[in-house]
Amino acid sequence: MVLLAFAWTAPAHAEQILVSNQQAYFAAAERVEAGDTIVLANGTWRDFELVITGKGRKNAPITVRAEESGKVIFSGQSSLRVGGTYIVVKGLVFRDGYSPRGEVVSFRRSKKDQARNSRMTEIVIDGFSKPDRYESDYWVGLYGSNNRFDHNHLVGKTNKGVTLAVRLDSEESRDNNHRIDHNYFGPRPVLGSNGGETLRIGTSKYSMFTSRTVVENNIFDRCDGEVEIISSKSGANVFRGNLFLRSRGTLTLRHGDDNLVERNVFLGYGKDYTGGIRVINRNQTVRGNYMEGLRGTAFSSALAVMNGVPNSPVNRYVEVSGARIESNTIIDSRRVAFNVGADEERSAAPSDSTFANNLLGGVEGESFLEVYDDISGITFDGNRVLQGGVDDALSGLEAAPTAMERADNGLLYPVDQELSSLGAPRDLMPVKLEEVGVAWYPKPGAGSPFGTSGTVTQVEPGEGTLVTALVAAKAGDVLMLAPGEYIVDRTIPIDKPVTLKAVAADESEESVVLFARPSLFELREGADLQLIGITIDGALAPDSVGNSAIRTTTFPIQSNMQIELDGVTVRNLSVNKSFNVLTLGKSTLADRVSIRNSSFADISGAVVSAAAETEDFGQYNVEYLDIAQSSFSNIGGPIATIYRGGRDESTFGPYVAIANNALANVGKAPTNGSGAAIHLHGVQTARVARNALAESAPLRVVHTVGTPVTAVIGNSFAQTPAPVLEELIFEGAPRVDLEGNTLDGELIP
Repeated sequence: MVLLAFAWTAPAHAEQILVSNQQAYFAAAERVEAGDTIVLANGTWRDFELVITGKGRKNAPITVRAEESGKVIFSGQSSLRVGGTYIVVKGLVFRDGYSPRGEVVSFRRSKKDQARNSRMTEIVIDGFSKPDRYESDYWVGLYGSNNRFDHNHLVGKTNKGVTLAVRLDSEESRDNNHRIDHNYFGPRPVLGSNGGETLRIGTSKYSMFTSRTVVENNIFDRCDGEVEIISSKSGANVFRGNLFLRSRGTLTLRHGDDNLVERNVFLGYGKDYTGGIRVINRNQTVRGNYMEGLRGTAFSSALAVMNGVPNSPVNRYVEVSGARIESNTIIDSRRVAFNVGADEERSAAPSDSTFANNLLGGVEGESFLEVYDDISGITFDGNRVLQGGVDDALSGLEAAPTAMERADNGLLYPVDQELSSLGAPRDLMPVKLEEVGVAWYPKPGAGSPFGTSGTVTQVEPGEGTLVTALVAAKAGDVLMLAPGEYIVDRTIPIDKPVTLKAVAADESEESVVLFARPSLFELREGADLQLIGITIDGALAPDSVGNSAIRTTTFPIQSNMQIELDGVTVRNLSVNKSFNVLTLGKSTLADRVSIRNSSFADISGAVVSAAAETEDFGQYNVEYLDIAQSSFSNIGGPIATIYRGGRDESTFGPYVAIANNALANVGKAPTNGSGAAIHLHGVQTARVARNALAESAPLRVVHTVGTPVTAVIGNSFAQTPAPVLEELIFEGAPRVDLEGNTLDGELIP
């Protein structure tokens, strides 16, 4: 009987075919049958577009796998397409290249051959991004029906486009019953544009259809691409048991009805813009979720219930109705918000909805529960507020300050037993890192890129010595520059994290770098640059249009970069009329530019120019800019010119902090088109505080999209015009907190 059962389930002539080149693979794929396995030999398969289709069976699938998982590398211009039925692909790695198609891996061979009952497992896609960050593709396209994508590792997508997209653009791809589980969605850096979602199910065009996709037990680790980590744009999906770690944005029920979000854990650890769940549309259920340490507000709140558009078209905001938001824990988080996005267009308040038995704790001393419109359509019952400010419209919510303690699952629960029935369930077990992705490929760590190699190299003054040292340097190296002059007669390419640090016995000694080309450093793919204590002198630079001491390459850069200047002196960048210190070009994004304790003098252009993306698509060139405790004198352009145009609401930045600086004769060159000493256009969060501006052009702030937060506090303006504040879209007084500023000794009202 056992033999008969085996004969019934096993193929009669199952084969295992080892192939070592593309020609052999294509030959094997032509004759593969149910139960057969094609084994790809270990090694690098470059420029390989693997296609597999056929008719496998439930107990006899067609399998394509690596000889050893993780040892078959697809590089160059490679891709994977799966059609047919009961196909399994396992153990492949995509890196060191990009797909020539619109997807890296796809659950369809063609529009007429979509995968059904098929599986991709233990697939790694690591940095397999198109070179131009604004050229779009998906890493994974899910089509067909009843497919599974599990235990995969996706990390480092830097170009526009969803990491994993479930497509509903054909009838056979709807009501699909796909399962997406136990995957590791690793760090996705800030895109600086719309199109940086990690997972999307459907699109607005097909959002009236049900997808019935289950997304469960995945980890989303530092998925920072844009405001929507997950964008659900279809109906009847289930999001269960997922863990969100330090990820900026939210799980957003953007379009579609009847979705279920339950037993997910969101841990922000106090990181900016970390959020939880955003509720839009009809009959959404949000229950039993746990959120802690989230710092997002508005669209990225721990919980955001939005206003809708009356009779909304499918691509806008369908009003919330029939929502059930119950038994969730939100603790140590900045915002729970109702009627988010309320404006003249989004005027439809939630209706027929319930908010019950939730345990709510904000940040002590801050506003927490906020209301922006009518909440009469929401029934509030059994909720408790542990701490944080509560809007007057919610004054009926009961305060219940109580001690919290961590259970064995690592989550906080109230000590008071009378509250034990509220909030997230006590049997909630967050999925662990070792349970997702693959065991044989490392998950990326965190931390600064600088000084990571442990190698410190001493560099002596002279002509060419710095170039030689930088060319030989490895990622994370530190170069220690002895006092003296370093003559550089070529632009130095930077394509790795590197630190240049001055070594001086006393303050009178300088490590001075003089350069005889239009630029000293050119930042390329992989670059991070840290300068500490050195002096950059442009006295030898040629009279050339577009000079910049530090600039990005003219080619698009995939990876985001960090640039830090601490205790740096920059002088004599004046040979040309627009000589910048730092220029960030098109299709580049700096995660952070930090300037501290530094001195800038006699510069004809800008200190930081991050204004290359002027097409008004919502793109920009720097996420965080921090300028502090530095001096600027005789600067022709602004100390910072930052531009984000358009009306897109999908990103958080830029964030600008300029504090405790001294500016004298800044921004008054006739070539300064902004006419400003500091020019912030479309910046979403800005704090300009305790700066002293003398004989300079004004501070100029231009608000565009969203609800920008701008504070101009405690600055002194001497022989300098008052700040220029503009609103391009919002009708009303400029939304700027002006406090404690003086103009020629008089307090600015």
